[in-house]
Amino acid sequence: MRADRRGPSLALVTVAAALAAFLAGCSTAPKGPNYQVPEDAVALKPRAAQSFAEQQRAASDAGADAPAAPFNAEPLPPHWWRLFQDSRLDALIEKALIHNTDLRQAAANLERVQALESEVAGGEKPSVSVNGGPSYGHPSGLSMLKKDYVPPDTYRYSAGVGLSYQLDLFGQIRRAIESSHASTEAAAAALDLVKVTVAAGTTRAYAEACATGQRLDAARQSVELQRQALGLTEQLQRAGRVGEIDAARARSQLGQLQAALPPLLAQRQSALYRLATLTGDLPEDFPRELAECHVAPRVAGAIPVGDGAALLRRRPDIRQAERELHAATARIGVAIADRYPKISLGLSAGSAGTLAGFGRSDTLSWSLGPLISWTLPNNGVADARIAQAQAGTRQAAARFDGVVLNALRETETALNQYARELDRRAALQSSRDEASIVAGQARRLYQGGKVGYLDALDAERALATSDAALAASEAALIDEQVQLFLALGGGWEPVAPPVANAGR
Repeated sequence: MRADRRGPSLALVTVAAALAAFLAGCSTAPKGPNYQVPEDAVALKPRAAQSFAEQQRAASDAGADAPAAPFNAEPLPPHWWRLFQDSRLDALIEKALIHNTDLRQAAANLERVQALESEVAGGEKPSVSVNGGPSYGHPSGLSMLKKDYVPPDTYRYSAGVGLSYQLDLFGQIRRAIESSHASTEAAAAALDLVKVTVAAGTTRAYAEACATGQRLDAARQSVELQRQALGLTEQLQRAGRVGEIDAARARSQLGQLQAALPPLLAQRQSALYRLATLTGDLPEDFPRELAECHVAPRVAGAIPVGDGAALLRRRPDIRQAERELHAATARIGVAIADRYPKISLGLSAGSAGTLAGFGRSDTLSWSLGPLISWTLPNNGVADARIAQAQAGTRQAAARFDGVVLNALRETETALNQYARELDRRAALQSSRDEASIVAGQARRLYQGGKVGYLDALDAERALATSDAALAASEAALIDEQVQLFLALGGGWEPVAPPVANAGR
């Protein structure tokens, strides 16, 4: 009799195994479109990969009598801030990349997305469930097919284990994993984007603090020159060579120059507070030595900017948008697979009975077989989800194009503004040199009594204005350099960028 019982069980196992092998062999390619960068994407346009328009214009303007181009086509180095050759700046950026709160948020978000990917990937593996527990009591007599019978109370137990595995016949799990992996890559690109922003923000705050120190030096020098002029005027007044009105004008000019100092002091302090928080410190814990910084860092010579193709591969926001497009495309396949049945193989085994009979063959049970679930005949919900996924993909494609266009626009704008600020600084330097000559001559003529004080005052005012404008241009020039590096987006280039065929 035992042999008779084992025969059907062995046959059932054999049939179940054969069925599993057959169903696994029926697996088809994942539903939905296979991802590739759209053929009409802006990133694939040949002109997007060429040299920047401002770069070409600057190269054409440079000549024998013209200054050299402010940038060249050399590749942007990974750690662009080292071009400033400032060890204090390097140390501040290194600290910011460890303690900055925005970076910590982005890193935590990447860990969360990676955990979600692991959760989705778990769908490819079998799932195991275990249950069990003791009890005291008795079943009903009717459940034991005995009428008017009350079983005795006794200790009982139940235990079971189940194993299930979903056959991914239509690729829904594979598409979900593909989408989740692309989302993880997008989160990694978002982290890189924050790193670029933090590095640029730290450089900008540091440069602003030191550049404002330079402007303060220029403003204080103008104040000191005017104070000397006031002293000279008061001496001439006491000698009877000038009147009270000239002394009043000198004091008024001195007051105006002194009034320019408080806004500059506030601007420098604001930059120091911003620098402290960027590096993860309290605002009042800013580096005290930077409060006396008077020499702003500046990249000397032409700035390496590469070309459009390198920009498209390098900028983290472009990589993020492209990976999000990949994730959205894979979600179409996930939605399409909802139209088809889901088949899972299940194996369960259990034991239940009294504690006295624990382990006996008559307390054991098991089953093996497929479970098929299919929502029919209404596919309206599935179709709506497919339409949502397709619209989401079109939205992601449009965003990808928009990010690429914005990156190109930001870079061209930054190149143009930097070049124009260089021209402005050269003009201001020339103007300042002329104003210095005029002020010196006017001062000597006034001392000799050959010109009135108004002429000398106008010359001094022109020199003070030129000094302030030149110092402001120096600060703006450094800021434009940082803005250019931010637009170029360097620092964390991927080894194998997804948009490797950009511009081809």
